[in-house]
Amino acid sequence: MNDRHIVVGAGPVGRHVAQLLAERGSEVTVVTRSGTSTGIDGVSHERADASDPDQLSAIAYGATVLYNCANPGVYTSWSKVWPPLAASFLEAAERSGAVLAIAGNLYPYGPVNGPMAEGLPDAATDTKGILRARMWADAKSAHGSGRIRAVEVRGSDYVGLGVGDGGHLSRQVPSIAKGKRAWVIGSADEPHSFTDVLDMARMLIAAAEDDTAHGQIWHAPTNPPRTQREAITDVLAAMGKPPVGVTGIPSGVIRTAGIFSPLMRELSAMSYQWIRPYVLNDVASRAHFGVVPTPWDEVCRRTAKLSR
Repeated sequence: MNDRHIVVGAGPVGRHVAQLLAERGSEVTVVTRSGTSTGIDGVSHERADASDPDQLSAIAYGATVLYNCANPGVYTSWSKVWPPLAASFLEAAERSGAVLAIAGNLYPYGPVNGPMAEGLPDAATDTKGILRARMWADAKSAHGSGRIRAVEVRGSDYVGLGVGDGGHLSRQVPSIAKGKRAWVIGSADEPHSFTDVLDMARMLIAAAEDDTAHGQIWHAPTNPPRTQREAITDVLAAMGKPPVGVTGIPSGVIRTAGIFSPLMRELSAMSYQWIRPYVLNDVASRAHFGVVPTPWDEVCRRTAKLSR
């Protein structure tokens, strides 16, 4: 039986997907622009431009699953980078016959007034949310027409091993470990869901390999929400350190800074996630796949490793 997997992207989700697959004995190739080794035993590496459908299709030929774990490094470049990249994944999946498994996020839902479940409509009005919603709509359309087999897994803000500066919580670790005050976006005291990248990877593999899951969105198993203040305190406790002060940066301040900074302008558009409850509902995924998240204490220990 063919058990060959192509993982595009060597960020925390891609690395965890590759690690899990390699540990069980699958044939795994990680594709990045640099071709740099992940250092994972049993994993091969390819240097390629995944936005080139010919290159990606050639690599994916004969593969079981093609994982889209790409994450454009420059936050302000999404509108330029994602459309050709997403189109290339669709074409490569169609040419190769591989299942397309997409690592998604919660942006497509936009501002919400309650927990986010899979049946919630994609109603975002900001640029990034609209972009990610269109990516899934295109993949779902191709799946519905029989051109490809596709599935998307969505998680909330990442925590866990290897997230580093890419995570709102983990980027605080180096400074709070030294006892410094934490400055967070929005409110420090609204409940917020945090998804461990290991759980995201586990769910992505499970969804890709379950024919009955295809054509749908699934949520990664995620622990009950914590406020940013609580999450920071929990990570410090995992390090054996006392709490530090946590101060929220008002969205108005970020909006003003956006006049001068493209990055702050992008963050301002997404700041709604941090000024109200932002909670992921994973009930459907738990029922269908029988999955549960990594215990929160362990997630905090994994996140804390960044400081050591």
